[in-house]
Amino acid sequence: MNISGEITVAAPRQAVFKALSDPPFFASCIDGVRDLKEIDATHYSAVLETRIAYLRFNFRADVEITELSPPEKIEAKVEGTPLGIVGRLTATAKTQLVEAGDKTIIRYTIEATLTGKLGSMGSPC
Repeated sequence: MNISGEITVAAPRQAVFKALSDPPFFASCIDGVRDLKEIDATHYSAVLETRIAYLRFNFRADVEITELSPPEKIEAKVEGTPLGIVGRLTATAKTQLVEAGDKTIIRYTIEATLTGKLGSMGSPC
């Protein structure tokens, strides 16, 4: 599963990078993230609530910041297990910040894989 898009923010790139590199703020921008806990400067744990097909799932997720290149790039690896069902989530998230005059374009991509019973949801029988 691949998700990508871009958002334009009316703020300078340095200010946007500073805000997004603050894990509690970044997590507050993502719908369904709760209980974020810092393990160390590059590792976090959280609960992610999301919708897959027509069902809602909660994942216990571990996040590792794999690249932090001010003021242009943030990359992270996410690994998680759903609560109450067999499966696994692995994902790579990349955020690129591009200057556009007095604005910043945030380009993001997420490459996610679901395995186990969860990964078979939505597959043809």
